[in-house]
Amino acid sequence: MKAVGIVGFKKSGKTTLIMKLSQELSTRGYKVAAIKHTPLHICFPETDSSKFKEHAPFVAAIGPQETEVILKGEKTIEDILAYCDSDIVLIEGFKKEKTFPKIVCVKDEADKSELFDGLQLFTASFDADMADFTITDDDHIKEMATVVARRAFKLPGLNCGECGYENCYELAKVIVEGENTVDACVSLHPPISIKVNGSDLALNAFATHLFKTTVLAMVSALKGVKKGPVEIEIP
Repeated sequence: MKAVGIVGFKKSGKTTLIMKLSQELSTRGYKVAAIKHTPLHICFPETDSSKFKEHAPFVAAIGPQETEVILKGEKTIEDILAYCDSDIVLIEGFKKEKTFPKIVCVKDEADKSELFDGLQLFTASFDADMADFTITDDDHIKEMATVVARRAFKLPGLNCGECGYENCYELAKVIVEGENTVDACVSLHPPISIKVNGSDLALNAFATHLFKTTVLAMVSALKGVKKGPVEIEIP
């Protein structure tokens, strides 16, 4: 799964850009998901499912065309990504997140100094003279979509240091700069794979070693076991 953030201050074009990029990427055959951060209380319509949420931490409404899920309490991006069956995730807001590249929507030059954190791929604006791309220009939307499809990524945020960098943020910056690739993240390509409810579980080096040595030790003690790949499924 790839991800890119769309950050900016109010009325800078974030939502408009996400809608246009979603449409363009979808026409290219990508499955696109969108995640939005809001500091405000989320208001739900007066439906049965919204009434259930007062007493149930997990509520789902399943219909023939779509499904709605309401989770109680604030969640991390990683919590929500577990539900995303998509190729590319467009993330609005979350300015302080440091595990994916970003598109910076600007209204004036001052926005750049406040929003640039080393993870910016490019800038976008309603003002053609203000940024690299113009949000209302269809040709620019196509160019932006091409960059997103090629350069979007999501690091796990484990900060294990196995990549040789202090944390995921430092690795993310050099990936954006083109000096490394996401393949440097050991946790995304561990020697063992664990899935919980169909979703891959990110493991740092210590957890990988712990699981591998423990499982192999138990399996090797069983009668008739020959050396080879081990598969364990727990329903």
